[in-house]
Amino acid sequence: MELHNIKRVYLIGIGGIGMSGLARYFHHLGCVVCGYDKTSTDLTNDLHNEGIQIIFDDRADWIPLSFQQLCDDTLIIYTPAVPKDSVILNYFKNKGFELFKRSQVLGLISKSSFTIAVAGTHGKTTTSTMVAHILKDSGNDCSAFLGGISSNYQSNVLYGKNNVMVVEADEYDRSFLTLFPDVAIITSMDADHLDIYGDHAHLTESFQLFASQIKSGGTLVHKKGLPLDTGYTYAISDVTADAHAANVRIENGDFYFDFINADVTIPNIRMGIAGTHNVENAVAAIEAVLRLDINTDAIKSALGSFKGVKRRFEYIVKTPQHIYIDDYAHHPEELRACISSVKKLYPNKKLTTIFQPHLYTRTRDFAEGFAEVLDMVDELIMLDIYPARELPIEGVNSEMLLNRMELQNKRKLSKQQALDAIAHEKPELLLTVGAGDIDTLVNALKEILSNG
Repeated sequence: MELHNIKRVYLIGIGGIGMSGLARYFHHLGCVVCGYDKTSTDLTNDLHNEGIQIIFDDRADWIPLSFQQLCDDTLIIYTPAVPKDSVILNYFKNKGFELFKRSQVLGLISKSSFTIAVAGTHGKTTTSTMVAHILKDSGNDCSAFLGGISSNYQSNVLYGKNNVMVVEADEYDRSFLTLFPDVAIITSMDADHLDIYGDHAHLTESFQLFASQIKSGGTLVHKKGLPLDTGYTYAISDVTADAHAANVRIENGDFYFDFINADVTIPNIRMGIAGTHNVENAVAAIEAVLRLDINTDAIKSALGSFKGVKRRFEYIVKTPQHIYIDDYAHHPEELRACISSVKKLYPNKKLTTIFQPHLYTRTRDFAEGFAEVLDMVDELIMLDIYPARELPIEGVNSEMLLNRMELQNKRKLSKQQALDAIAHEKPELLLTVGAGDIDTLVNALKEILSNG
């Protein structure tokens, strides 16, 4: 597949964050871009408004005629999240089209670039977006494929005028093994996606393979303590790491820290976003961009102007009466980092949390971890499990998590009941967390808490 010959692109599962980034990229290049997804979302609405045609019925007769003929200039991209019995997927297969996974296309696009790839079971979206913002804001520039909507650029894909590319390297379905980066960051290797990997050992092996694919003369930057043989390590307050954050503190609601490695000290960095975990992400991003000789004052300035990623510790309401934060956390360690940061920022406020578990397998595999971390909040509203691509598993449900918890102030509610409860109780500190469709509550909750 020669990408420069492509004139038409069809994406099956176009509404996903990674797929929509590819749709925007090829549309930007002047290709005719169309796609299918099962549901309309704000993201698919944005793509439609940008001139990309999308259908929401899995019907082959709705595929545009120009895509129905087998041609060398037509690229068909699919996501593994699309069911194998999809009518549109099988239409292209039966017509003899070669179908490419999103990750394969990302590998092809980044092949001829100086690539900075960010991997990890959590932390990768914020860290990759941080790296891209530092490069953009400092005037060094880059293109980027991100796993979330950057609040600075209101997009998940950025276009640069140079040969530097930042990509989020996704471990799901071993997708990141299509990448051969010049610089790689690995933020975490906690057990996850055990429906794909079977056990933690196979997940670890996959990350080690990814690390081995760094180009000759390239650089690996990884969190200290991960089972990796080489590379530059980073940490918070651990002076034995190659790079670390020192003097981490909160002043007037902002996080500050000093960056220190063997060659450079950058004092008094003010973070534009909150969270101890984001200080750690920043240390990784700095250590990576220093490989491109970025000026340290420019790095410091960029981190101060970094607004984060939609649904990553995102302030929705911030008034004297109410604080409301929304986060994508869907793994026990992500939840721990998020909840800990909220409690550090607001130690004297009662924390009400609405949590939507994501996937039956993840809920089953990490039930004890979820219960332990959710016990950290003051009041919990639990929603039903968001199934995504999965069928129900007997005995695995939200009640199972609630029964494992010691917290007394907990209840299981529907989404509408949760909205009614918040409207009635008007909590002073609210956190919504989850990777499913809990984000559909955000605007309604914002309206409730903004009006008193």
